[in-house]
Amino acid sequence: MWIENDVHCYLLQKFLVPPDVPHGATSKNKEYINQMSSQSIQWFPGHMHKARKEIEEAMPKVDVIIEVLDARIPFSSENPLIKSFRETNDGKPVVKVLNKRDLADPEMTQLWINHLEKEQGVKAIAITTENLNEVNQIMDLCRKLAPQREEAGKKIRTMIMGIPNVGKSTIINALAGRTVAITGNQPAVTRQQQRINLDNGILLSDTPGILWPKVENPHSGFRLAATGAIKDTAMDYIDVGFFTIEYLIKAYPELIKSRYNLDDDLPDSEIELIEAIGRKRGCLKGGGRVDLHKTSVILINELRNGTLGNITLEHPEMITEELINVAIAEERKTEEKIKKKEERRKRYLKNKR
Repeated sequence: MWIENDVHCYLLQKFLVPPDVPHGATSKNKEYINQMSSQSIQWFPGHMHKARKEIEEAMPKVDVIIEVLDARIPFSSENPLIKSFRETNDGKPVVKVLNKRDLADPEMTQLWINHLEKEQGVKAIAITTENLNEVNQIMDLCRKLAPQREEAGKKIRTMIMGIPNVGKSTIINALAGRTVAITGNQPAVTRQQQRINLDNGILLSDTPGILWPKVENPHSGFRLAATGAIKDTAMDYIDVGFFTIEYLIKAYPELIKSRYNLDDDLPDSEIELIEAIGRKRGCLKGGGRVDLHKTSVILINELRNGTLGNITLEHPEMITEELINVAIAEERKTEEKIKKKEERRKRYLKNKR
């Protein structure tokens, strides 16, 4: 149900780094990244409103929610709408499935599982759809969360949800043992809801992948773009490349050095590192300048397909800090609005005299 032109907002438009940054320039990218804390990314195509309403109507008849997350971005791929659905339905239990664990950092994945299960009514599991035994454990967790249905001889009613391109349809097909959901390496392949009667006493309702009206943490918007949760037409590769490499310098320097055959002393700035990678890969334009777009495309694609190695783009402590900064920025924006409103009021009163 995704329509190409539905994402009219240009995700990174406000933070665009000029495509022809002079070769060897000193990086100022922390400034543009810091700007994000006072911005928020918004999208919510009309068809997603319809999907949300359908989910809200069906939720009271659901016993367990299955939320599929990207193991590389467990927080950023969480849909806050699901939290809202749970709160309005007596804390509906949920199984959080960290899919694509084979692409993520295993230590970070376990850290996230422990973190997620601190919430009441939540079970978490990391899987890869290549391992059918892992996929089937999802159903075992559903039974643990809704034992009353099985004891009464009734099917456990589940609803599987997830943001676009998180692998939800592939999981459904694995659970069903047949092709019942269309799959594809593009966001939002599922176009309508469907109910699937599994052989193991589970009734599964599939839903279209929906995003939420507003991403309050703009860093999450970049991570969603980096992992391919939104279409590439809604992002600029240079912006996402700079954001991603800024994190990788700190978190996975050895993987970067190994993959791109770089010296032990990595550049301190994002642009210098992007340029170093571009030169290694022969991504040059006229005059010997590095093609930042082409280099960023290589970086992001190799992150997505796992060529860079097992990488997780966020951890719980980082998210806590980011959300605090977002809250501070929002408070400042509110104070600024109040200040401007007061100034306008004073000017108005002064002019009336």
